[in-house]
Amino acid sequence: MRAKDALGRYGEDVAARHLAAAGMVLLARNWRCREGEIDIVARDGDVLVVCEVKTRRTTAHGTPVEAVTARKAERLRVLAVRWMAAHAARPRAVRFDVVAVLAAGSGPAVVDHRQGVI
Repeated sequence: MRAKDALGRYGEDVAARHLAAAGMVLLARNWRCREGEIDIVARDGDVLVVCEVKTRRTTAHGTPVEAVTARKAERLRVLAVRWMAAHAARPRAVRFDVVAVLAAGSGPAVVDHRQGVI
């Protein structure tokens, strides 16, 4: 596994634990279709939450949240529709979150969970 892939997997694991600890129910991880991939799909009460996870070792090139571009946000909207169709899901609402994981040094990762930002 490449170092970048390992870092991304680590960040997704940290994010999944964070979301579960916050009381969310994880429905899917790394769900893929022709248009792309959703990192995490969860349920927060009766709200479907589509999460983009961004992991970085440093902020030298910007924060992980800044890496979520308008193009990526639009793709996530399309992917959310595809996921709901594939799972016959009709949630009361859909929310798009970004979970930024900063894995710098030997200490614990720092998690910045931004709700409803996309």
